Amino acid sequence: MLAVVFSKSDEYTLSEVPQPEVGPQQVLIQVRSTTICGTDVKMLHGQVPSVQYPHIPGHEFGGQVIAVGEGVTHTQPGDRVGVEVHVGCGACARCSEGLYNLCLNYGAVNEGHTHIGFTVPGGLAEYCVVPGKAVHHLSDGLDFDHGAFIDTLGIVLWAIERAGGIRAGERVAVIGPGALGLLAVQAARALGAGQLIAVGTAQDETRLALAQQLGADAVLAVDQETDPHSAMLGLTGDEGADLVLEFAGTAEAARFALESARRGGRVVLGGATSPGAQLNVDLSLIVRGHLDVYGTVANPQSISRRASVLMSKGLIDIEPLITHHLPLTEFARAWELFVNRTEEVIRIMLHPGGA
Repeated sequence: MLAVVFSKSDEYTLSEVPQPEVGPQQVLIQVRSTTICGTDVKMLHGQVPSVQYPHIPGHEFGGQVIAVGEGVTHTQPGDRVGVEVHVGCGACARCSEGLYNLCLNYGAVNEGHTHIGFTVPGGLAEYCVVPGKAVHHLSDGLDFDHGAFIDTLGIVLWAIERAGGIRAGERVAVIGPGALGLLAVQAARALGAGQLIAVGTAQDETRLALAQQLGADAVLAVDQETDPHSAMLGLTGDEGADLVLEFAGTAEAARFALESARRGGRVVLGGATSPGAQLNVDLSLIVRGHLDVYGTVANPQSISRRASVLMSKGLIDIEPLITHHLPLTEFARAWELFVNRTEEVIRIMLHPGGA
């Protein structure tokens, strides 16, 4: 089968590799839609500690079940599915709490943990074997592209739930108008936000315009001269946001998030998922501001099921987030576009077998 292989740090190939065989409790998927995430870029640069080369990446994909292993009863060949990439061991303290995204046996395949596209081969390939527990059936009306967003939208919904959800009429700010941020704008609108503000940089003009099309009431393009507190006060009526969702992944964005919240507000930091970003902040901002600050990573399984429901009801529109459709054979072009941004790119959907 054809697959993207990260052969070593900063080096990849598009190669023919053996097709994986399905084992007990596993499902073999023919990948039909798969995409590149910013984490894949970090992975190639050696910034994701769990990845060992050579490695087949890909953690946002949908496809069709080709075969099922012994013990799999809830899905069968022919089913159209999306894939959730975290599967916990099921036995540790965190998994027992339902937080298998925080599994204490991370990376231990022999203990039952799997992180698809990270610790085991992923979906930037024609075929991928995943644990049966990782698949979610696609509702009628959803296609394989929607399947590739099952996990991504789940991440956004879990970030919102980390902060206790959105109370009807609340002021919500979303920082970082990438794929996660634009999904968060739509999710916040669907969940009852009263005022919705999308925040980006001056370079994000096109994405901020899209955020408004997707439901943001206001947008804010910041630069080094922007005072976050004053800017947010001006938009929210001299108080600040009730809830701030940060998906930009930089220290500057995290600081902006903390400074944008009202006193007693909630802040969710979800962008900096790889080691290295350092945040230098006056602690009194949090303490005297009486802020609730949450870190968030990945998502528990039930959330991805809800993601499918929101997409099937038309409350989340993924089409504007897919800026390119290319066959997997053009991965080199897709990678160049995604990394160097020679064109406006949000998500590039790659299709094994052709676009």
